[in-house]
Amino acid sequence: MKKSILTASGIVIASLCTQAQTLKTHADSVSYALGMSIAETIKKTGIVEYNEAIMMEAIKDALHGKSDINQIDADKLYRTEMKRQKEIATQRNKQAGEDFLAANAKKPGIITTASGLQYEVIQEGRGEHPDANDKVTVHYHGTLIDGTIFDSSVDRGQTISFELNRVITGWTEGVQLMTPGSRYRFFIPQNLAYGQNGQGKIGPFSMLIFEIELFDFEKK
Repeated sequence: MKKSILTASGIVIASLCTQAQTLKTHADSVSYALGMSIAETIKKTGIVEYNEAIMMEAIKDALHGKSDINQIDADKLYRTEMKRQKEIATQRNKQAGEDFLAANAKKPGIITTASGLQYEVIQEGRGEHPDANDKVTVHYHGTLIDGTIFDSSVDRGQTISFELNRVITGWTEGVQLMTPGSRYRFFIPQNLAYGQNGQGKIGPFSMLIFEIELFDFEKK
């Protein structure tokens, strides 16, 4: 039983077109393209544990209108497995965040607040601190712990303004620690971010890393 989904790509393609190097006909090319499409679909499921031989047998059976189980049962099994994979990924995200924060807290310059929010000062500003109800103007760059960028006003080249009490809890707390001209890096636990829901590229229970620069704020 293979553990890498990448091996499926090679096997699917090889099975559908053993002479891939010499695609002589239109049907050969279409067959090769179908194999690539199947492999990409498998990758996107996130399932990494399966029996390649049985999978290929199922593809052949389905193409010829026969199978060991009916389509309804197959769909039900597939949905159950996808749900299980999502639960595994969710717990993995949660544990990875907890492990990261535990190790990060021991690093020089990292400050941990009572809520569990962590931050480090990159550049200190001057002046007053904004309150939770104030409207702030900032630049920010947000990543997951693996470095994946999920949002960045810096990359867009345009600052953003918003009321501080209308964003995730980690932001509301964190930006109040800043003064105009300051730049902080925040390490936000999942319970101060999007929690079990996630959002877009942010999976459930993901901790987030934000580098934020506060330009100004408007008192409310």
